[in-house]
Amino acid sequence: MAGHFCIKCGAPLVTRLLEGRDVEACPNDDFVLWRDPKVAAAVIVELDGGIVLGRRAIDPGYGLWCLPGGFVNHDEEPEDAAVRECREEIGVRVELTQLLGLYHVAKTTAASIIGIAFRGRVAAGEKIEPGPEMLELRVFRPDELPPVAFPSHQEVLERYVAAAVRTASPPSTRPAPSRRSRRR
Repeated sequence: MAGHFCIKCGAPLVTRLLEGRDVEACPNDDFVLWRDPKVAAAVIVELDGGIVLGRRAIDPGYGLWCLPGGFVNHDEEPEDAAVRECREEIGVRVELTQLLGLYHVAKTTAASIIGIAFRGRVAAGEKIEPGPEMLELRVFRPDELPPVAFPSHQEVLERYVAAAVRTASPPSTRPAPSRRSRRR
């Protein structure tokens, strides 16, 4: 851990054990550089019986598929960030319908991420169009999803598909009632 400086006195930070973990801290005062996670939002946008994915036009993951989503700004609610990211990346206003879950995305070279996954649908009258961060958009059936750019998106998609399978009603094993029995 090198290259960071104290915001109070400008001294180079040193590694110090604090609260049971190594942190970067100032040797001259009480400043500590806490490695707090970033917050990101992603949306499973349902459209025409499938899920909207975009093929990335930027790194990381150039050319790979992903969910619409991105970082939450310091002054916005996660739901608002999810809607904003959909507008930027797939060109539509989405209506969020469900909170799917919270995920910790561990990183080794950057701050970890707390991912917030939502389920949503395209607002009436809107048509998806790729934004500047996407090469193209496609609607994939849940059983035909391509490999995606980020393990966190893969986890969200797997949980979504698994939940859909668990909540689907199994076919009835009882015969349908005859006309005679329905009239009683």
